[in-house]
Amino acid sequence: MLSALYLLTAVQVQPVRKLVVTPIHQDSFNKGGKAKKRVQGGNPRMMGTTLVFDGSQDGNRQVDPQIAVGGGYVLHGTNSGLVIYNKKGEYVDGVPQSEFNNGIDPKLFYDMHNKVFGFDLWYYYDKPKVKPINISISATSDPRGAWNTYAIPSPDEVDGGGIGFSRKWIGYSWPGGNERTLVMKTAEAKAGKPATVYFFSGSLGSPVMTQDPTDDLLFVQLTNEDIVLTTVGDGPRGEPVVKKVVRAPHHFTHFGYPPQSPMKGTDKKTASGDRNPKNLVVQGKHLWFSHAVNVDGRAAVQWHQFRLDGSEVQSGLISDPTDSFIQTTIAVNKHNDVLVGFQQAGPEMFVSGRYALRLDKDRQGMLRPIVKLAEGLAATEGGAWGDYSGSCVDGDDMTRLWTIQSFANAQGRGGTVIACVKP
Repeated sequence: MLSALYLLTAVQVQPVRKLVVTPIHQDSFNKGGKAKKRVQGGNPRMMGTTLVFDGSQDGNRQVDPQIAVGGGYVLHGTNSGLVIYNKKGEYVDGVPQSEFNNGIDPKLFYDMHNKVFGFDLWYYYDKPKVKPINISISATSDPRGAWNTYAIPSPDEVDGGGIGFSRKWIGYSWPGGNERTLVMKTAEAKAGKPATVYFFSGSLGSPVMTQDPTDDLLFVQLTNEDIVLTTVGDGPRGEPVVKKVVRAPHHFTHFGYPPQSPMKGTDKKTASGDRNPKNLVVQGKHLWFSHAVNVDGRAAVQWHQFRLDGSEVQSGLISDPTDSFIQTTIAVNKHNDVLVGFQQAGPEMFVSGRYALRLDKDRQGMLRPIVKLAEGLAATEGGAWGDYSGSCVDGDDMTRLWTIQSFANAQGRGGTVIACVKP
């Protein structure tokens, strides 16, 4: 009989295929001023001790906001494009996603080890049906400078994927097809060289943002019963291999898919997201993530801290007998302070931006009171309301915590608000 915590395999699993991809190079974020301009957000103000400013105000039904911070800048992405702000919350520059080979479902990161920004865009509506995964990496920590975009064919992909990094590798996984995980070397992408992309059979799970200074890249998969942690690192010839897979029971109190959320003044309901986490972080040799789940017929946010052997340290829950909590992401700093970002909706309110904080010294499983970032103004049209929000640590000081959350504007469409929290 297998124990409650066990090593699934230690056999080195090889990639099934590799492909050399030459990047699309641009000398600057705005292509020397020739790129289309996108002016969105800004308007910094203080909310107590918290810096708050506007992100994109696209008015889309599915904004899918993301954020990455480092090099003195804030990079923000949505399904309509990318915007750079300084850390005072002032607008610097912005372009539509067409300037980075098109695509939707952005996921952003700042790699504090190599001091580069990165993001992916999945371009599923190209006429040749190549459906490239466009992975773009900045040449330096200044997002205004040069970028290299690697257009990796993914014709069997059926939805946008997730991205992660370690000190050496960038990983991406997606739904659809027989090969659903790839990795590439950060050094090649940062240098703008033709990069070798390695594909693995099936899915290794969601790639993790590895803030610890380690070379190996971690992937995490949640089943109905278990958490599975897959480690990818250098094999005998310097190519990536699956080095270790650990499987353990997760003992989640709640793991049902979150139901749609009611809203004030309408019988329509808005989507609540996915029970699978949209970002995962390794910090202090621990894995952290949050996800939306079903609690007594309403959407709620559950968050976790796990050891890398698959054993749980602590969990917490954000739930309400009336309202729903949706679209969650998590950020963790070097002190193990945690920010959980999410949105709130209910029968007497509209979709509104929120976050909650905990300090490392706080009692296990505890979050401090919910902070209101932006109040919704109208009901959405129901159905889809994006897939995620964005939260991250400041890659420069590894202390400040940032989040971007959507809210329903006066037309019931998506606006966003950005907050910088100093624990």
